[in-house]
Amino acid sequence: MAATNRTTTRKTTPATRPVRTPRELAPAVRDDDFEDDASPAVAQEIEAEGHYVTALLDGDEIRIVPPGAWRQSWQTALANGQFLAFAEHVIHPDDLDLYFEIDPTNDQFEQFVTDAAQRGGESLGKSRGPATSSRRTRRR
Repeated sequence: MAATNRTTTRKTTPATRPVRTPRELAPAVRDDDFEDDASPAVAQEIEAEGHYVTALLDGDEIRIVPPGAWRQSWQTALANGQFLAFAEHVIHPDDLDLYFEIDPTNDQFEQFVTDAAQRGGESLGKSRGPATSSRRTRRR
């Protein structure tokens, strides 16, 4: 008698998750979210919650998403010179007209982002790169 391989497929329905509205997903606003110089712990919470920080641009206060919370696609837009698209993502909608009115220079923009990073409790220092091996290698 020949052995037959029978495979059966079992159809299951995927478990459905309840859909939550953005309002349900948004964290509650706390008083410590609005400090100018945040401790690293508070800064990490601010970044995770997606709040804006206030930074100075040409003497005016503008709300911006902290640099550590920028999406890669926003960073790519900036790198590709799509400044308008980038600004629409990171600048608070109520401050966007003022940002465009100021029309910052590259130096002003760099100072603005540095100020936003400091107020968000981040450092924009250069990456050290990978560490060298502590083990000596033998030449042959």
